[in-house]
Amino acid sequence: MGTHYSHLRLDERRKLASWLGAKMPIAEIADRLGRDASTIYRDIKRNQYTDTELPELNGYHALVAQNKYEARRAIHRKMIVHPELKEAIEDRLKAGWSPEQIAGRMRLERIT
Repeated sequence: MGTHYSHLRLDERRKLASWLGAKMPIAEIADRLGRDASTIYRDIKRNQYTDTELPELNGYHALVAQNKYEARRAIHRKMIVHPELKEAIEDRLKAGWSPEQIAGRMRLERIT
């Protein structure tokens, strides 16, 4: 676990989306990008787009993946800048709240 995982850049995500569309094997995509296959699988899993009403749009899209990644980074930055927010989130997680419950309550309380 000591190795550093660097996230994909937008240009890499564009290539990944294109190659996935062409049904290229993950091992070959990883090789072409100079990345571990686990990095590719992780990015696909975390940034997959799903729409129950329009399933034909489901899949991996570079800009959607980039936006999801940036949104997660923004939340992380917010918790670094506001330690009290991080503490409130951690307290609620320890109390058994789900991340969705915490986010909903914070929106209600206009904390975010």
